[in-house]
Amino acid sequence: MAEIASQKETEAMLERMLTRLALTDDSKLEAVLGKLLPYAISSLSNSIPSTRQKVMEMLTHINRRVKDQPAIHLPVLDLWKLYQSADSPMVKNFSIVYIEMAFDRLHMEQEKINFAPELLNGLSKLPGQHQDILLRIVAQAMECHSNQIDEAVAAKYRKINVAEECHLLLGFCLQTMLYQPPSSNTEGMTCSAGLSIVQTRRITGKYPLKGEKLSGRKLGILNVIESMNLAPERVYPLYITASIDSQESVTRKGEELLKRKAASANLEDNALINHLFSLFQGTASEERIPAEERITPASPALQARLMSVFSHSVQAANLFPATLRCIFHCIYGNGTNSRLKYAGMEFTVWVFKHASMEQLKLMGPVILSGILKFLDGQVAAESDVYSRELRAFSYQAIGQLAQRAPQLFRGNVEMAVRLFQALKEVDPSSRSTVQEAVNSLATAYKDCNELVSKGLEALLLENSQVVESEARFCAVRWATTLYGLDHCPSRFICMLGAADTKLDIREMALEGLFPQKQVDRTVNQSSQSVPDNYPPLKEILDYISKYQPQVLEVSEIGERKPLFPPKMYVAMIRFLQICYEAECHQASLSARGDSPQHADSVILLCLLLEHAMAYEGSVELHATASKGLLNVASWHPQMIASRYAERLPWLRQFLGHIDSDTRESISRLLGITCSALSTSSASVLIQELCSTFKVLNKGRFEDSHGAICATGYVVSQCMTGMPSVGRELLETSVMVLVDTIKSQTLPLAGAAAEALGHVGLRGRLTDFGQDYQFHNSCQPAEMEPLTKGIHEVKPSMEEVSGNLSNDGFVSSLIERMKELLGSNDIKVVQKVVIAFGHICHGDTSLRLMDMALDALFSLSRSKVEDVLFSAGEALAFVWGGVPVTADEILKSGYTSLSTSSNYLTGEIAPHRFIDSTVVETEVVRNDRAKAREKITKKLFDDLLYSNRKEERCTGSVWLLSLTTYCGQHPNIQELLPAIQEAFSHLLAEQNELTQEMASRGMSIVYDLGNSHTKSELVQALVSTLTGTAKRKQVVKLTEDSEVFEEGSIGERPGGEKLSTYKELCSLATDMGQPDLIYKFMDLANYQASLNYKRGAAFGFSKIAKQAGDALKPHLHTLVPKLVRYQYDPDKNIREAMENIWRSLMADPKKTIDEFFDDIIVDLLTQSGSRLWRSRESSCLALSDLLQGRKFDQVGKYLERVWITAFRAMDDIKESVRNAGDSLCRAATSLSLRLCDTSLTERSDASAAMAIVLPFMLSNGIMSKVATVQKVSINLVMKFAKAAGDAIRPHLPELVFCMLESLSSLEDQRLNYAELHAESVGIQKEKFENLRIAVAKDSPMWETLDLCLKHVDPPTLELLVPRLVQLVRSGVGLNTRVGVARFISFLVQNVGSDIKPFINSLVKVLFPAVEREKSSAAKKAFAAACGGLLKYAGSAQAQKMIEDSIALYTSVGDKGTQVASAILLKTFSQQAADVVKGYHTIVLPVVFMARFDDEKEVSSLFEEVWEENSSSESVTLQLYLPEIVAVLCDTMLSSSWASKKKSAKAVIMLAETLGESLAPFVQDLLKFLVKEVPGRIWEGKEVVLDATAAICQACHRAISGDDPVGPDILVTLVSSACTKKKKSYCEAAFRNLEKIIKAFGKPEFCNMVLPFLLESCTQNSSGKVDHGGSSLDGSSAEENGDLLPPLGKVLDCITSIVTVANLPDILEHGKNMIAAFLNSLRPELSWQVKLSAFSTIRVFYGRLRVGPSQASSISSEQAAVQQTLITESFQSLSPLVLECISSIKIAQVHLAACECLADMVEVFCSAQKTESSLYRELLQLYNVEKNESAKSVLKKSLDILEDSFKDTMHD
Repeated sequence: MAEIASQKETEAMLERMLTRLALTDDSKLEAVLGKLLPYAISSLSNSIPSTRQKVMEMLTHINRRVKDQPAIHLPVLDLWKLYQSADSPMVKNFSIVYIEMAFDRLHMEQEKINFAPELLNGLSKLPGQHQDILLRIVAQAMECHSNQIDEAVAAKYRKINVAEECHLLLGFCLQTMLYQPPSSNTEGMTCSAGLSIVQTRRITGKYPLKGEKLSGRKLGILNVIESMNLAPERVYPLYITASIDSQESVTRKGEELLKRKAASANLEDNALINHLFSLFQGTASEERIPAEERITPASPALQARLMSVFSHSVQAANLFPATLRCIFHCIYGNGTNSRLKYAGMEFTVWVFKHASMEQLKLMGPVILSGILKFLDGQVAAESDVYSRELRAFSYQAIGQLAQRAPQLFRGNVEMAVRLFQALKEVDPSSRSTVQEAVNSLATAYKDCNELVSKGLEALLLENSQVVESEARFCAVRWATTLYGLDHCPSRFICMLGAADTKLDIREMALEGLFPQKQVDRTVNQSSQSVPDNYPPLKEILDYISKYQPQVLEVSEIGERKPLFPPKMYVAMIRFLQICYEAECHQASLSARGDSPQHADSVILLCLLLEHAMAYEGSVELHATASKGLLNVASWHPQMIASRYAERLPWLRQFLGHIDSDTRESISRLLGITCSALSTSSASVLIQELCSTFKVLNKGRFEDSHGAICATGYVVSQCMTGMPSVGRELLETSVMVLVDTIKSQTLPLAGAAAEALGHVGLRGRLTDFGQDYQFHNSCQPAEMEPLTKGIHEVKPSMEEVSGNLSNDGFVSSLIERMKELLGSNDIKVVQKVVIAFGHICHGDTSLRLMDMALDALFSLSRSKVEDVLFSAGEALAFVWGGVPVTADEILKSGYTSLSTSSNYLTGEIAPHRFIDSTVVETEVVRNDRAKAREKITKKLFDDLLYSNRKEERCTGSVWLLSLTTYCGQHPNIQELLPAIQEAFSHLLAEQNELTQEMASRGMSIVYDLGNSHTKSELVQALVSTLTGTAKRKQVVKLTEDSEVFEEGSIGERPGGEKLSTYKELCSLATDMGQPDLIYKFMDLANYQASLNYKRGAAFGFSKIAKQAGDALKPHLHTLVPKLVRYQYDPDKNIREAMENIWRSLMADPKKTIDEFFDDIIVDLLTQSGSRLWRSRESSCLALSDLLQGRKFDQVGKYLERVWITAFRAMDDIKESVRNAGDSLCRAATSLSLRLCDTSLTERSDASAAMAIVLPFMLSNGIMSKVATVQKVSINLVMKFAKAAGDAIRPHLPELVFCMLESLSSLEDQRLNYAELHAESVGIQKEKFENLRIAVAKDSPMWETLDLCLKHVDPPTLELLVPRLVQLVRSGVGLNTRVGVARFISFLVQNVGSDIKPFINSLVKVLFPAVEREKSSAAKKAFAAACGGLLKYAGSAQAQKMIEDSIALYTSVGDKGTQVASAILLKTFSQQAADVVKGYHTIVLPVVFMARFDDEKEVSSLFEEVWEENSSSESVTLQLYLPEIVAVLCDTMLSSSWASKKKSAKAVIMLAETLGESLAPFVQDLLKFLVKEVPGRIWEGKEVVLDATAAICQACHRAISGDDPVGPDILVTLVSSACTKKKKSYCEAAFRNLEKIIKAFGKPEFCNMVLPFLLESCTQNSSGKVDHGGSSLDGSSAEENGDLLPPLGKVLDCITSIVTVANLPDILEHGKNMIAAFLNSLRPELSWQVKLSAFSTIRVFYGRLRVGPSQASSISSEQAAVQQTLITESFQSLSPLVLECISSIKIAQVHLAACECLADMVEVFCSAQKTESSLYRELLQLYNVEKNESAKSVLKKSLDILEDSFKDTMHD
């Protein structure tokens, strides 16, 4: 029963609620629903049908009522609480429906924003449909965050930490991001790409999303998700989807978030990649899923973007089969495009490169088959660009697959054939890609089976000779890649490529034949070690002979064509030589003799080399082949000798070859071959050779030269006794050579000397010449001194006859050779010098060596380097112990000691010591010792410490030669300390050669010395590099000592040189500054120290490799110096130090990190050095050192770095300034990175900012250096962009500095230009605006804009005082305008937070507005005040407005009035709502100020008035009492200007309001009437105008209030007409006319007309015209008698006649006629006549008698009227006719004609006319040209004609 009762109560309550709801008005419905709706829905939990039916009725009623009224709110919070607490599903269902409805009706964004995050709590536990509704609501709320999200709201979203709820939210957001609005022509339900139909409905709900609403929702979603700080992998799909959205704003935001928030996403995350693959593919192909739930694939744009992601993920390459589906979809799928095909092929390449082998085994064959299918479907010659590029991708993929899965290709050559064929067929533009694929495919055939290898060999050989260069390139590449050096077919292909026309193919082919690594290894190994990986000589020769069988044939004399192209032949010979030497070395090492097989190979090699000597072969080929034959002969002398002993003619034909190297090689071969000749054959050969070049024979030079060379080698061989030739023949041949030295040309003489040297190697020349008789001959003309530095050659030896002793013969020979040393042919001199060494090597007699040494020492001042090196080599032969034998020199390719030791080109290794003491006698040893002593004395006493630099250079070369070639000799070992000291001394030389020799010598000494020597040497070099070394021995200066290189310090004024000590002393004396020589010497010493360091560096770089741990204790001091010297301006020092660095530091980066503090301290110190080199190198080193450093490394040095950079940028030396710029760029990059909170820890960023920013503000921007200022400003601006909130502590100083910089950094020429702008026609205000516009575009203002974004309330407390200070003290237009604008923008940004600071700001801004002279600055400060007014309190606002008004009303100048107007205008624009409350005090003053005399002031107030009034009449009526009060007060002012503008304002009031002004007319007239009498002041006329205006507007009110008021006013104004001031008088008459017309009282006639007629009469006696100046030119006021203006008087008469009664007119008629006659006088102006005509017409109009008037006048009055008409017509008509005929002005003609017409009409109606008038009119009519006037005259004639007719009728 209780339940039934409760049920009834519930139903009754619901019934009452429904009744109440029905009776509730719409205005009160919202409040009722707030309580009723939750209760009604909760009642649905009742299961009783009747109760539910009542609820449903109520809900239906509610729905019907609120459906069309969106303004009615529903209780959303109560409904949400009901939903959360309800257990009934029905209650939940209805609750969520009404929650959705209620949310749509929330109009306050803040309500939506705060409510939405709560809906996500527990979302994962709700039913799916409810989740969708709530997520749609949340997404709708996110639209409010499209611009930004508040931190408090973001915190609410971040609290959603349940994984399921985040997943649901992200999924819904991603689907929303994928959604695109359907096109207008789409029918039915469709879904966007990447979504299903169900998902589309889930996103859109009831209404589709479109346009700005959709883009706003997407932007809001992005901002909210960003604020949640989720893992990058979770948000990556959302951001990448947003980046391809159709809306640009969404795309831009998505790209930004993708880079900033998701760039660190792990693309190897399996979940992420799977998600992206599912997004790419969708589920459309899965039939098991219902159609509406199938997800379509992503859009092509998103697919392409995803493919780029997959191509950077290794995980994506290994997700089979998704990877496979993805690739095939891109290449073959429906709807694919060229971009997707590209992406698919690119991903294919990525998969082949990064997929695991297990995956590749599964996918590789399938994808490969697909690619081949694609290629088979393409036409190779297809011109379509896309097709070509796709084919290129396909080939690239094949190449990549070949590298990863070679087993797919290795079994056959089909793929290789296919790609080589494609390489020849594809378009040239695609060949590079195919070529790359072909090269990649090569690795697949590594280690292939023999059958495939044979096929490849044939394929490569074929393609190595095709036309297409790419195919030839690949063939050579395959040959070098697949096969080793021992593979003959591939090496033969390389030989073919060596002759290719393409440089890259030639280089690769040569690399295949002569690998650089192999060559380097060979060079570094000893001569006994050669590579063993070359093919056997016989195999390669057999392959070549198989290709070219003619190789096996014997070469005949005169063979013309070589068997192969010359370049190929050269490469082939070089390769065969290497193979040959390798085989020979192996045979020698195995201690076995030559096998028959080897002998056959040698013969075959000789045949090939002989064919290379064919006539048409190149010079290079012949030289290479001949050297090859010589090389074979050096290894197999007997075999070669026996072979060519039978082919001597073939060999001798090349002695006359044009190439000297070929002749030299053939000559040596003849010498070797001679050993196999018989005695007779050898004798014949010698005789024939000597006969070829005898003095008396004049043949070809080449023949003679070849014969001389061959003679030397043949004779030297014969001296060994094999063959045994008679002594007489040998002596004869020697004598012939001696004669050649004296008698032939220099080249032949040099060759003869060289030949004698070769003979001297085999025996003593003193054994010859007992019977020799010298021939008399002259010295050749070519024998001139080589250089001025060589000692003068002794006089030529006198002719000698008779028998000489052996010593005499040798002496004469030496003297003749010595003469050749003066030749200018360097090669000849070199040969002679070497010949001296060779002769002394074989003949050790003391006298001979003395003469030879004297000759060699004579070259000590030579400046020719080659000569010095040759002399050094000769001295080594004289010293003894050289590492070569006579056989090596004569029977191999030996050229010199220097070339065999890499003396000039590479690393130097001391030669092996050959101890010759075992065969030397005691006498020989003594002679050698004396010679060595002489050499030592010459070097150490004369040359090495000479005061002549060329001698020191010579000494260095010779000492190094001895140390290098004879280093193991005991005497050299004893001299090592002295040699070390000498080389150390020479390190300081300016001469580069000397320095290099010294540094190399140091390295050699280090190798030769013991441990003590090595330690001392390292210590000395370190001291030198660090600048602590002291020189032990100093070169003594003489007057000829060269201190500077010639030209290095310029010339004297007369052009003389400045280089020697004597010249410097002379210059110092001539200048009167003897102490200047010390500065010169200081400069020279500094240069020497630099040279010393450079030289030490060269030596150190070689020693450092071997010194090892000995250097470690010195690294702390050495490393900083080395770092700095690597940036030295001197290229030589830089290269030397780089060599040391590379030698010492295995890991340079680690070394720099280890010694970073030492390095940077040294660099910062040296950057302030007095030496510009140190400053420049330090800056450059710092710029590289700072890159990539962290704050903990550079923080303590940061300020010093900037000080260094700025100081260098202002350096006196340009190169230092450039280095400073480089350092500045590096420091800028470093500082920006350290201060960027996104790149650096916030604490470090703040610390870096605290260092750099204050420095920039105080030292950078305030610098006087323009470049420093520019850099500082740009850096500060970048700080403001990158630092974020970290910049807030520095905002006050930053803003202050930037504002000051607006003016201080402005071009000062603009100030000058502004001062003179007006003189050239440029308005000052426009120029100021231009300056401000330029400043606004400056980096300073951009920085200020950035600063505004970071201002918060705590910052304001520090910032506002700085702004106040700047407003008070700031100077410069841009600064003052800038601070004003900054305040304005600041107020806009911070809003109400500015309230506590308004008073302090207004106190300085108001005076600034008042005192500013610049209009632009005044407006800017006013704008700042306007911004503050918006947030000011009521008292503050009132004071600001009153103060602004006071600026105008108080006594002030124009500037204060302008300030007032600008302030009020700004207030009206920026704070209209505030100003509206003060209109009663503002608008009256503004209205009055509109009429100010100053045009600028009035125009500004006019703008203020327009800002505040919508309708002028309405505004005036609304504030009329206040306006009238202000005007009355102002009229009482003692200022005439104030009275004047008040009167103008009254005129405007009267004209605008009319009769509405009546309630205040008496107040206004009271003050106006009071002002009319009295003194006349400038502009007082406006008072009369105001009086007349009020009379016109309110004449009824005036007459009604006081009937006599009009009379008083007329009398008052009439009295003003008597004033003597012309303008005032005219104004009085003008306004009198207006007042008469306004009131229209007939009584005015008797009051005013007599006065007016009297004024006309006065004019008749005077000479004043209408303009007011007398006819004699004098002013009326000067004459003291001002006459009234007749025109104005006539206008007044007109108005009187208009309103007067007819009797009054008749009474004054005659006087009026007299006035008319007076006004028509000829001397008066035409303007007066116009007024007269107008008055006459009005007068005649009143005289016209109408029917109504005839009864109102008496007969007497009628008679008077008749008389007046007659008299006036008779007297006036002639004057009018005269005006028509005499005045030519059209206006006058027309007015006169009209006047005459009226007169005729009135006259004819009263009298009979006269015929004379008709004739005159007719005559005027005929001559009149004005059509209007003519028509009026016609009217007059017609009237007269009618009058004649009536008269005749009577």
